[in-house]
Amino acid sequence: MNNSSHATTLLDGLNERQREVALTTEGPVLVLAGAGTGKTRAITYRVAHLIEQGVPPGAILAVTFTNKAAGVMKDRISELLRLSGRSGSDIWVSTFHSFCARLLRREATHIGLPRDFAIYDDDAQTAAVKRALAQLDFSAEDYPPRSVRAQISRAKNHGISPDEMEAEAETSRDPDRQDAAKVFRVYNEILRKASALDFDDLLLRAVDLLRDHPDVRAAWSGRFQYLMVDEFQDTNRAQEELVRLLAGTRKNVCVVGDEDQSIYGWRGARAGNLKQFTEDFPGAKIIRLEENYRSTQTILDAAAAVVKNNTDRLGKNLQATLGAGDRLRFFEAPDSVAEAEFICGEVSPLVRGDPDFHVAVLYRTGAQSRSFEEVLRRLGIRHRVVGGFSFYERAEVRNALAYVRLLFHPEDNVALLRVLNVPPRGIGATTVAAIEARAKETGKSLWDVIGDRDFAVGKKSAGALNYFRKLIEDLQEERDSIASAQLIERVLEQTGYLDWVEQQDNMEHTSRAENLRELSNAMAEAAAQGQTLEDLLDRAALTADSDEYDETIAVSLMTLHSAKGLEFDAVFLAGLEEGVLPHSRSFNTNAEIEEERRLFYVGMTRAKRSLVLSRAVYRRTYGEDRLRASIPSRFLAEIPADLIEAAAGSQSEPGETRRYEPDPEFSEGDGYRRTRTEYGRSAYGRPSSGRSAYGNAAPGRSASAGRASSDPLVGKRVRHSKFGVGTVIEVEGDGEDRRLTVSFQDYGPKKLLERYANLQLA
Repeated sequence: MNNSSHATTLLDGLNERQREVALTTEGPVLVLAGAGTGKTRAITYRVAHLIEQGVPPGAILAVTFTNKAAGVMKDRISELLRLSGRSGSDIWVSTFHSFCARLLRREATHIGLPRDFAIYDDDAQTAAVKRALAQLDFSAEDYPPRSVRAQISRAKNHGISPDEMEAEAETSRDPDRQDAAKVFRVYNEILRKASALDFDDLLLRAVDLLRDHPDVRAAWSGRFQYLMVDEFQDTNRAQEELVRLLAGTRKNVCVVGDEDQSIYGWRGARAGNLKQFTEDFPGAKIIRLEENYRSTQTILDAAAAVVKNNTDRLGKNLQATLGAGDRLRFFEAPDSVAEAEFICGEVSPLVRGDPDFHVAVLYRTGAQSRSFEEVLRRLGIRHRVVGGFSFYERAEVRNALAYVRLLFHPEDNVALLRVLNVPPRGIGATTVAAIEARAKETGKSLWDVIGDRDFAVGKKSAGALNYFRKLIEDLQEERDSIASAQLIERVLEQTGYLDWVEQQDNMEHTSRAENLRELSNAMAEAAAQGQTLEDLLDRAALTADSDEYDETIAVSLMTLHSAKGLEFDAVFLAGLEEGVLPHSRSFNTNAEIEEERRLFYVGMTRAKRSLVLSRAVYRRTYGEDRLRASIPSRFLAEIPADLIEAAAGSQSEPGETRRYEPDPEFSEGDGYRRTRTEYGRSAYGRPSSGRSAYGNAAPGRSASAGRASSDPLVGKRVRHSKFGVGTVIEVEGDGEDRRLTVSFQDYGPKKLLERYANLQLA
């Protein structure tokens, strides 16, 4: 194509840099797009421009990270093309995982996979880990399944095999990681026998396919003349390799990203991959989008001042089109309850006065949502917790789909165990244990054990197992002769599952029955759009939290990770304390702290006009009965003083970084109520003396507290026989009662009695 051709009327609405992105179509392009700079707009116009210039829609592949973003992008492209009378229906717009699933469905035989392989979602992956632990006689208490699953996923994202993981563990003398490698190996075997892939496998097997089969690679890289990747900073090694393989000899690849929004290091994303792109594609043109259409300049300057503390950035200078705007506000509350009351009290007039005003309350961990939910309910403010159960995550929907999966792959032990006694049919835990023991002994699938005439169980259990097997076999005879929606209806009817759910006479189960009926509707709608049962199962497995965001609800509660890609008129960012944000699990390395800083940056740049930051002096953590004093987040001190002010009633200024020592009276549980009365405080106000009730403790006031901040062990790296390597973040008590709080990479913070912990310096 000719890049020098004059811009059509299609591109008239773009700014200069966005137009450059749309018109630079040949060769590798790196677009450094700051928050709110219209990167999606630039990409969609680029695709529309390519098609207007005669590129077949089917020759364009656009990849992003959420189904919602992919849907928005495709709708926008279609709308642009509709104005010129063209169609974009054949464009490939999808997430990485959806694209890989589609690729593997078509080419599965090249790598020994059946075309109808299953995709294990989070729930099924955890169930598979539990089975692997059971087969190895490992305790789920000693090896929490979700933690082990996270280790397996981390290894896959970094291209580490079970053998390599075990070898590394042997070298570092880490017996827990050696055991995790054994679980990894058995887990892979469970998936292989079930003809299933997990999310990481979708990427890895797609890369294997393209790398090891030149004819397949040539066909697919030849098919896509132009490749575009959004949110490139979130890609992991496998995704980067996939882009390189698909780019082929043309190398017409355009990647868009923001190094300051790289927040998925825990799933393999590399903060430096934007720089790496320029090395993988020498001569790549770099275009910076720096004109911000979302936030005020004050918000942008504050966010920039924080993130500039990170190292090795390409850098950019965002300029707001909205003007300077108001200063940020900071509120320091005595405890988390008061923090929630302040924030929700601020939210109330905003949303009651303007139904179109959208507010987000953001926090680092999902557990922080509870206090906000309680206050919002009390105030009668409609809200949504993003990241709650989506439709396809609901137990009843998962059960129905497990039945469907079983009809096609009865050897899938995870699916079988999910529905073997759902609805209850008299197959108890003892019988299940016997089935699993026989399967382990013989190497057979659970399905084969159930059908084995030599397998002896009690008469009642044998009858229930025979009934279950006959039920599945009867449905298998129908599966290929009826439509997918009818098949789901037959499953719900023949298994008695829908009737059983309906018989539960409470509102919760009534909604479950409605969800089951909706599943049939979803399949009918999918079929009307030319989609198959496999497509529905894939969509169910690949649905993400961020796809569930509802723009019609004014108040959204969500974690910072879930907020990425969204924007709100006002943002309240809570819990700015050391150990919360940055999270205690990030204290091990500077790279982890930098990712936490980027996470804070993402939260700040979600705000259009108003940004309020808050923290609690005392917070109840880790299920303790007493409140614990906190330290202000280091990120607060990185915001220039002229850009932020204390909100009315805040107990301190945002730049104050003093250590708050534990207050024995306050920590007893009713201290918050007592301090509000004894110190003559109006709601959230300072004491009448003007002195903070929670200022620095007098020298010698709390010996144990002083030792917690000055003990030479704080900050040291230590090794534990079970939890591995961690960092000491707090020391309490004396002598035999001395307790350590240690943040472990895979297990989070743990409180240990020093005399029993047997810690060694790492």
